[in-house]
Amino acid sequence: MQDDENIVSVWQALRETGKPIVMYGMGDGAVKIVSVMEAQGIKPAAFMASDEFVRGHSFLGYEVKKLSDIQAQYEDFVIVVCFGSALPDVMDRLYALSEQYELYAPDVPVIGGGLFDEEYLAEHKNEIAEVRKMLADEQSKKVFDCWLRYRLTGKISYLKSCETPKDEAYSLLNIGREETYIDLGAYTGDTVEEFLKLTDKEFTEIYAVEPDQRNYAKMRRRLYMLGSGIFHPINAIAWNEDTVLDFYRRGGRNSSLNGGKGRAIPTDAKRVDTILGGKKATLLKLDVEGAEKEALEGAEKTIRTYKPRIILSLYHRTEDMLALPKQIKALNGGYRLYLRHHPYIPAWDTNLYCI
Repeated sequence: MQDDENIVSVWQALRETGKPIVMYGMGDGAVKIVSVMEAQGIKPAAFMASDEFVRGHSFLGYEVKKLSDIQAQYEDFVIVVCFGSALPDVMDRLYALSEQYELYAPDVPVIGGGLFDEEYLAEHKNEIAEVRKMLADEQSKKVFDCWLRYRLTGKISYLKSCETPKDEAYSLLNIGREETYIDLGAYTGDTVEEFLKLTDKEFTEIYAVEPDQRNYAKMRRRLYMLGSGIFHPINAIAWNEDTVLDFYRRGGRNSSLNGGKGRAIPTDAKRVDTILGGKKATLLKLDVEGAEKEALEGAEKTIRTYKPRIILSLYHRTEDMLALPKQIKALNGGYRLYLRHHPYIPAWDTNLYCI
């Protein structure tokens, strides 16, 4: 980011704006963003939601209004997006709003703490340069640069400028029809279905690991047609040792090992190396809600021995974009690292493809 050292962070922009700040969306994302704003002395003026979600209710003590109500109330205002979506119509709406109003989608960590702000950028300047040099192609470096600028500024134009469809990333992996696929964070089976489409349902074995009991049950129902000899659903946490951990079930994709809302359920935790028992893996996907570091540690023997291609989520924790590429290289220096961002606001589908 040497070419734009004077770039302004989203938090500075919000502190200095003279316009009313309107929060768009409700839920955990809004709570996290408002918490950061309050810590920095930034106060929202209002909350709004898409018309179909406005039912005369309130959120955090604010009446939730429609966009038309906000437009009638204020001549001009700043919009702060507090939710995530990959739906094309929702993303198009946000991009249209960003052309009409000053709009930000602040980057706050999905899991853990620590903001990617000016201080973090300065403290990790050398590490950022180190990781950038690890990337295998110019598109990866472009994604990295745009991702840095987005995370600092909250401007969604940076995301749009570097996104690519998943098909382009999958082409890098050269997925064949004799794969042993390990899906960590299999959710309800959606990524297993993506794999089945890519291979025309021809493969060697699938191991689908999902800790949330409800998601696990849905996955088994969804993929009932796969034979038990080649499909192995596992209700467990992907971890760096074989143990039992408290898992907080919150529904959907929001369940995790981190406390807070939700009920703590003692859940088996297993290493990939244990699950496979020395068997070969050719393709490993990790989207485990902030436990990627530990899941990689639990797959160390498999990675060192068989060098599976890896799909790795980099967006859950602030430190992941720097720590996880270095961890992969430490496990096996021969990997080529490709960074891709797929259509999503905010940057919740930014993955490292390791080959």
